[in-house]
Amino acid sequence: MFLASSLLSDAVVSLVPKGGVTVDVDLTFLWPILVLVGLLFVLPSMLFDPMLKLFEERERRIDGAKLTARKMDEASAAALTKYETEMKKARSAGNAEREAQRAEGLKAESELVGKVRETTTAMVTQGRKELEAEAAAVRSALQAETKAIASAMASRVLGREVQG
Repeated sequence: MFLASSLLSDAVVSLVPKGGVTVDVDLTFLWPILVLVGLLFVLPSMLFDPMLKLFEERERRIDGAKLTARKMDEASAAALTKYETEMKKARSAGNAEREAQRAEGLKAESELVGKVRETTTAMVTQGRKELEAEAAAVRSALQAETKAIASAMASRVLGREVQG
């Protein structure tokens, strides 16, 4: 590699004339300078200023969109807070209503159970009285027949007629 670079530098040195460089200044040298100066006056008004205006407009729109988005975000946060507050109120009202309905249901249940107990107690008492009356009637009927049944059983067991 060192050999290739030294050969290249030798070739370049051989192309440069010995004794210095002469530059001829003529009118063709002025054309690029005039074009450059002309472009310095023309390009800002035709290219740079419209581009800068375009960039500024884009920044303005971006800032406006950010501001609008920020306002929308704040509005949505406020709406969410309002929604959550209203939901808490509605839940509280719903819970209170549910508890009131539950208490009313328990009261109605208690009253109904009380009435059923009274009715049942009355029916049981009535049934017991009827059973006691029937039992007393059956006992008195059996009392009357007891002597006859006892004498019939004794007659069968003894095999003769028993007087009683």
